[in-house]
Amino acid sequence: MKKVLGFLIVALLSLSLVACGGSKKEEAADEGGNKKLVVGASAVPHAEILEEAKPLLAEKGIDLEIQVFTDYILPNVTLRDKDLDANYFQTPGYLELQMKENKDYDFVSVGGIHQEPIGVYSKKYKSLKDLPDGAKIIMSDSFSDHGRILPIFEREGVIKLKEGVGASARVEDIIENPKNLDFSKLIEAKLLATSFESGEGDAVVINTNYALEGGVNIKDEGIAFEGADVVPANLIVVRSEDKDREEIKTLVEVLRSKEIQDFIKEKYQGAVISVTE
Repeated sequence: MKKVLGFLIVALLSLSLVACGGSKKEEAADEGGNKKLVVGASAVPHAEILEEAKPLLAEKGIDLEIQVFTDYILPNVTLRDKDLDANYFQTPGYLELQMKENKDYDFVSVGGIHQEPIGVYSKKYKSLKDLPDGAKIIMSDSFSDHGRILPIFEREGVIKLKEGVGASARVEDIIENPKNLDFSKLIEAKLLATSFESGEGDAVVINTNYALEGGVNIKDEGIAFEGADVVPANLIVVRSEDKDREEIKTLVEVLRSKEIQDFIKEKYQGAVISVTE
């Protein structure tokens, strides 16, 4: 009898192990069905756009994980350290500057997705020409933005820059400034919307993602913007070794799809411009 019981126990244990093993294989197959892609992004609009793309990517066998960043430094550090597969927040000028300053950044853009015109905002004045003599202008401390910001003021006729400086323009390249506009206050880009809402300065120049995130009324409080013809695209950036990965190609394909580009147009009403416009 003891032998029979022993045999039954062993048989039951064996069946149990086989059953467990089978379920684990099925679970692994389910988990392995979709490839995981981790993308770092600014909260608005980048992470919102990626959220909209999630179900489209899932249909193509990719599970998208989004990591949200509140600054412009960590997304590249995290990409370098291989904790991200890609990031989505930067323009070509910023990418070039960061790679020049950080020799261990071996990155490449795999495509632009949308454009964000930088805007000048004021609670006191309706145009740049209305700014008083000595008006204080607050702008980003990122010099890669200055080549985008200063031409806005030049186009509106309130300053003149050295000929040919283009996207590399700096404050010291201003050769005519009849209103004596004061560009000396530079702060971190993510703090610009807070500075504006607190009433600092006569005008504040804010990156669109931070204006959206900070609840700035872009339509009513924006007094001047970059021309759509010169606005750089916001890029999907990866390590150079990953530029040919199929999942990365699929990510760009989905983000440039009609569904996502229509979402950008409808949601942001011109504050963010799709690459297909």
